[in-house]
Amino acid sequence: MQRAQNGDRVTVHYIGTLDNGRIFDQRDSDQSLSFTIGGGEVFTALEQDIIGMAVGEVRNICLAAEQAYGSRLNENLLKVSCKMLPADRELRIGQKLSVELSGNEQRVMRICNIDQQELLLDGNHDLAGCDLTFALQLVNIE
Repeated sequence: MQRAQNGDRVTVHYIGTLDNGRIFDQRDSDQSLSFTIGGGEVFTALEQDIIGMAVGEVRNICLAAEQAYGSRLNENLLKVSCKMLPADRELRIGQKLSVELSGNEQRVMRICNIDQQELLLDGNHDLAGCDLTFALQLVNIE
């Protein structure tokens, strides 16, 4: 029986959930996920837990926040003066903005607070600080 190993291209189906049971992503036969183990296309810890699995095998894989999108970092918060944006632009909490940082680096940030003078933008990934659980089935090894 073939088992997944480093360098194999694998296809998986999964349901990804948070600690509160909320589904954050799902891949099934209509939208499988394929990647090469060791290719850096998915979380390293997820790749390592798939190594040794056989086609058809099902496994629950739990990743701590640090193994996934990392911790929420205060240095990824940015206060911006409302004067820097067009006056007629409608802004709302949760809205994403593309922000140009020093060195022409573009970053997508989410508005997390608005007051009369400034916006508080959050550059953390939406799932930063969250532990992730994957109910995963290995469906193919190439």
